[in-house]
Amino acid sequence: MAAPCSRCVFGLLRAQPPVFLHRSLYSATPPRDVLLFQHERGRFFTILGLFCAGQGVFWASLSVAVFSRPPVPAQPRDAAPSRWDLRSALWRYGLAVGCGAIGTLVLAAGLLFSLRSVRSVMLRAGGQQVTLTTHAPFGWGAHITVPLNQVSCMAHRGEVPAMLPLKVKGRRFYFLLDKAGHFPNTQLFDNTVGAYRSL
Repeated sequence: MAAPCSRCVFGLLRAQPPVFLHRSLYSATPPRDVLLFQHERGRFFTILGLFCAGQGVFWASLSVAVFSRPPVPAQPRDAAPSRWDLRSALWRYGLAVGCGAIGTLVLAAGLLFSLRSVRSVMLRAGGQQVTLTTHAPFGWGAHITVPLNQVSCMAHRGEVPAMLPLKVKGRRFYFLLDKAGHFPNTQLFDNTVGAYRSL
């Protein structure tokens, strides 16, 4: 009676090693740096940087041109200032402030998007740290290295259509991973950087 039972238990254990092997493989610390995500879009971000810079110069020059005082027509000294002059000045100042605000918003949006768009994700040797490389303005690239336990993926890869939001503790906005990029090791990504953590 004991022999068939032991054979049954041994058979079950022999059928299980692939699952245990996969778990140990993806929970083990990698002995070297592992690339988890890559998406090269340097040309796009160079064009975006040039566009934002051009928009900033355009709106700033328009704001200065509107704000500069137009030539004042000659008036008699004893004439009281009309209400139209006051309205004209308020309209001019409001238009100058509006143009400056539009230019600032365009520059800020382009800068923020390029600083939060991820070019590559590298899991460092030992599995305790992650290096995120963003495109940065003009596609120059900026690197940040943070502990793995301070990175949380806010959605699974299969749940989002285009951008995968990545939260880093201490950073105000999400980092964005374009799903059009390449994931060389999807299971390792899902178990490390792609996992949800409460930060």
